Amino acid sequence: MTSRMIIEINEERCVGCGLCTSNCAEGAIKVIDGKAKLISDSYCDGLGKCLPHCPMDALKLVEREAKAFAHDKIESQSQDEHNKQSISLQGQGSMGGGCPGSRMLKFDEPILEKKRGKVDSGDIEISIKPQLRQWPVQLKLVSPNAPYFEDADLLVTADCVPFAYPNYHLDLLKGKAVVVGCPKLDDIQYYTEKLTEIIASNSIKSVTVAFMEVPCCQGIVRAIDIALSNANKNIPVNKLKIGIQGQIL
Repeated sequence: MTSRMIIEINEERCVGCGLCTSNCAEGAIKVIDGKAKLISDSYCDGLGKCLPHCPMDALKLVEREAKAFAHDKIESQSQDEHNKQSISLQGQGSMGGGCPGSRMLKFDEPILEKKRGKVDSGDIEISIKPQLRQWPVQLKLVSPNAPYFEDADLLVTADCVPFAYPNYHLDLLKGKAVVVGCPKLDDIQYYTEKLTEIIASNSIKSVTVAFMEVPCCQGIVRAIDIALSNANKNIPVNKLKIGIQGQIL
């Protein structure tokens, strides 16, 4: 046992997205029961290459007593893991390893679906064109350096808004990068810090904040106000309050 740098995982922050595992060449981290775990001290080289890939800031390097890094075992394990991953990823296209639910994606063209719908009293054929251009959208999971934030109009949405506002895609989402969160149930301080990083790291052209009329939803408006101040950016902001029956107030 020697004193050296090694990874430490905050399980309370971890959401089990798996991005750290796919960016750990040594295979030192695995997602077990929905949380990232350091499976062996001897597998961690202490370089911290996984750190910038965690969207929750759940990883950090600490100096402590730990087993020496096992170079020979890692080379053998890394090859085995590579072979397993190659087999498991066949047919998955660009999704890659890790958790598909948090894999960064940018959509060039929307999928066009035809649905049957009613307008007034007539039954007609309508076309619905989704306006979402990215994945993920949850504020906890997006990377501040995602390419879809650069030169973007940013839509910050309280997560009840798309359910209440019937024309969300065309009126609010169209042409924008979006992040979604609940200011009542989630850590608003973390949201503020994440929004600050997004705004500071990118050339955001404008910000639209869509929030519900209920008092607790004001938290996401305050988070944007503080983030803009912290990032020292003068960006146009449009604040839209949505009523619980779907109307713009």
